[in-house]
Amino acid sequence: MEMKKKINLELRNRAPEEVTELVLDNCLCVNGEIEGLNDTFKELEFLSMANVELSSLARLPSLNKLRKLELSDNIISGGLEVLAEKCPNLTYLNLSGNKIKDLSTVEALQNLKNLKSLDLFNCEITNLEDYRESIFELLQQITYLDGFDQEDNEAPDSEEEDDEDGDEDDEEEEENEAGPPEEYEEEEEEEEDEDEDEDEDEDEAGSELGEGEEEVGLSYLMKEEIQDEEDDDDYVEEGEEEEEEEEEGLRGEKRKRDAEDDGEEDD
Repeated sequence: MEMKKKINLELRNRAPEEVTELVLDNCLCVNGEIEGLNDTFKELEFLSMANVELSSLARLPSLNKLRKLELSDNIISGGLEVLAEKCPNLTYLNLSGNKIKDLSTVEALQNLKNLKSLDLFNCEITNLEDYRESIFELLQQITYLDGFDQEDNEAPDSEEEDDEDGDEDDEEEEENEAGPPEEYEEEEEEEEDEDEDEDEDEDEAGSELGEGEEEVGLSYLMKEEIQDEEDDDDYVEEGEEEEEEEEEGLRGEKRKRDAEDDGEEDD
């Protein structure tokens, strides 16, 4: 499919100024040049033209909002100065699998002041001695070359970054829906613990008071039992005295009667 037809298909009944991403991979460039792409795509931020047999960037339109440009697996060998003129805000440029051979060709990218990531993988320039050191020295604005920085740390994937941002937003929403922050929860837990400690203290005080009352009650009962026993002893002693008095009274009457009988016998 020719590039012009591919562009019309990708529009999907949208106006060019409404498009922010455009993927034209594997279509066919006539005479190795860009066709059907013009200045009306002024909102375009991502453009991919991989494997389209592109050899020249001369007909690239002005795309001031373009951030990412994919040009891998083409036959580009030079003319990179057009990029700084037409796409001054590029941050990511993929030129892997092209015909770039020497540093002088890449030197034109110095004017891309916002460029952070450059990919030249599978280009002949990568066979140069001290290739990475030379590129980082030449293009001091870039952070990543062929997916790695100067300390060989891998560049983060842009999609993963977007996912992480989305996950952070989701986590914030969940935290907001879940209720108060952890600090408030910890304060509530501390208050609950304090209440529980107070309840335990009250229970202990109550139990001690109850034990004291039980001891007082027991001692009181024991005193009552002792008093009852003493009263019973007194009652028994009083009963014995009465019996003794009765017995003495009976003995007296008997002696009296015996005396009277003796008198009568004397008469």
